[in-house]
Amino acid sequence: MQLNSDFSQRVVIRPEQYAFVDSPLAGVSRMMLERAGDEVARATSIVRYAAGSGYSAHTHNGGEEILVLAGIFSDEHGDYPTGTYLRNPPGTSHQPFSKDGCTLLVKLWQFSEDDATQLALQTQQADWLPGLVDGLSVLPLHEHNGVNTALVRWAAHTQFNRHTHPGGEEILVLEGLFCDALGEYPAGSWLRNPRYSSHAPFTLEQGALIYVKVGHIDAGLMGDGFIDAQAEKEQAV
Repeated sequence: MQLNSDFSQRVVIRPEQYAFVDSPLAGVSRMMLERAGDEVARATSIVRYAAGSGYSAHTHNGGEEILVLAGIFSDEHGDYPTGTYLRNPPGTSHQPFSKDGCTLLVKLWQFSEDDATQLALQTQQADWLPGLVDGLSVLPLHEHNGVNTALVRWAAHTQFNRHTHPGGEEILVLEGLFCDALGEYPAGSWLRNPRYSSHAPFTLEQGALIYVKVGHIDAGLMGDGFIDAQAEKEQAV
């Protein structure tokens, strides 16, 4: 399957465009945002666990990044409430489930080969930093070899400078309304801007909270070219 896998193209998906499809395991469905591969794939998805659902134990040969959007996500290592940011590097294993149901942002096969950092960060309890302009606050989540991931909170009527992302940019709007010259993006909107794209984002009276990743488009991450035969044994979310 190839879905939004041409990284030279800008992609915008709004929540009214969501179309969830069932995964191989009952009670787990996903809205595919980008995908290159079949059941084992470089993929970015919104994943829903129904109450009491889960996956069998499996290893993520290409690594897994998760942001808990709603509910409580769990595995044998712990419980992860809304706002938890997780990174499970290549070779790690777990058996995920959700007692009462949850919604996740999940990214698979998008680790650098030398990135072995494992994280379970509860962002609701973390300290935020001031942003580059008044009205912005930033919670860094992870950085490796020029790939940066963060949460950014925008106060109402905040204007950011026009800027360019040489390594591209990905945004998931978590709260409020995020805007730029090309449109307005309500909560649930997912944007992927290609390398060397530029914009001058802003907010209106609602403000916004966004997940943002920069520097990762064509950054030589695992899964960019092909997924090796060993990975075919993996059960991907």
